[in-house]
Amino acid sequence: MWRRPRLDQQIFLLAIGAGFPGALTALWILWTEAYTPKVQWTLSVIIVVTLVGLASSVRTRVVVPLQTLANLLAALREDDFSIRGRTNNPDDPMGAALIEVNALAETLHEQRLGAVEATALLRTVMEQIDVAVFAFDPEQRLRIVNRTGERLMGKSMEHMLGRTADELQLTEWFGEAPRVVDVSPPGGGPGRWEVRKTTFRLGGLPHDLLVLSDVSRPLREQERQAWQRLIRVIGHELGNSLGPIKSIAGTLETLLHRDPPPGDWRDDMARGLQVIASRTESLSRFTGASARLARLPAPRLAPIVLKPLMQRVAALDRRVPVVVKPGPDVTVDADADQLEQLLINLLRNAADACLEVGGQTVTAGWRRTRAGLEILVEDEGPGLSNTANLFVPFFTTKPGGSGIGLVLCRQIAEGHGGSLTLENRQDARGCRARLTLPA
Repeated sequence: MWRRPRLDQQIFLLAIGAGFPGALTALWILWTEAYTPKVQWTLSVIIVVTLVGLASSVRTRVVVPLQTLANLLAALREDDFSIRGRTNNPDDPMGAALIEVNALAETLHEQRLGAVEATALLRTVMEQIDVAVFAFDPEQRLRIVNRTGERLMGKSMEHMLGRTADELQLTEWFGEAPRVVDVSPPGGGPGRWEVRKTTFRLGGLPHDLLVLSDVSRPLREQERQAWQRLIRVIGHELGNSLGPIKSIAGTLETLLHRDPPPGDWRDDMARGLQVIASRTESLSRFTGASARLARLPAPRLAPIVLKPLMQRVAALDRRVPVVVKPGPDVTVDADADQLEQLLINLLRNAADACLEVGGQTVTAGWRRTRAGLEILVEDEGPGLSNTANLFVPFFTTKPGGSGIGLVLCRQIAEGHGGSLTLENRQDARGCRARLTLPA
């Protein structure tokens, strides 16, 4: 079976073919003229040897640089970036090719060093962070785990790599994420863990990345701080009420034991009982407000056309004119009762702020944003002097206020997946309430 000659053989044959006509002509002249046989044979050998030598030289001049390039590229393929090609004439094509290959080797060397350093940094970070990291291949076999993951599972990396999530008892953590769950991992005690899951590609195949972080301690700290704040508020409110009640009750008891009683004892008794009733009513409002915060149910979402709702809520408080700016036709998924209560509270607060300093109007409007829907309520009141306690339960600056209005509003907003913020207006005096709801 005929096989195509190699490149070096083709070059050699082409060089022979290029010189063959001249050599043949020289030999024909040599053998047709009257030369002695010795001269004819000597010159014939010289012509043939010269032709073959020149053809071999041409093959060498072409093949050797190509072999050098092949060796350089093979070294690059083997991640050996220390070999460089040399050239005496960088201006010829082969010299330019060697220079470019050397530059490629230098670039690959720098990139390889960067990749090695980045990998080492990533490995160090993964080993130091207090988060368990697990990476699974498409067959849910563990391929990557860090030191925290080893401590969490109570097993070494060698015993876990290659095993499936079911074998490692991690299948239950592959559900909806992110979420906080109560779990008892094999390598640790029960606690609350935040589970996050994402997907990445490695070698063209999708892999699952499972990240678990222990949130028990931060949650306990937050709960402790919340209890401390609540106890301070309850203690302050109870002290404000029980102190006067105890004092007045003692005074009234002393008054009753006086013999004979003073002439105005009935008036003193009535005033004392009135104070006791007032402080009792204050405690009743306090406990009722606490119950409202605790009993707020989860929102029942349903489509609501926003414009009629805004107009209806704006007409409820007539103490200050409420101007509803026109906005786009928007339908939102929300709990109608809770959203209406939220807007009523915001408009009532805005009206109270206007009445405090003689403001003229309250403005309400809405607009679409990239995040979803934004509802704005602006007043012409004194603005915010202290924003630190805006959303602290039971904190209020209003006489007779419960201190839960804004807290309840933010709780409703967050229950709908949105947010509520208050800020001072930049264009005029007053405050701006910004309610954001998801699209």
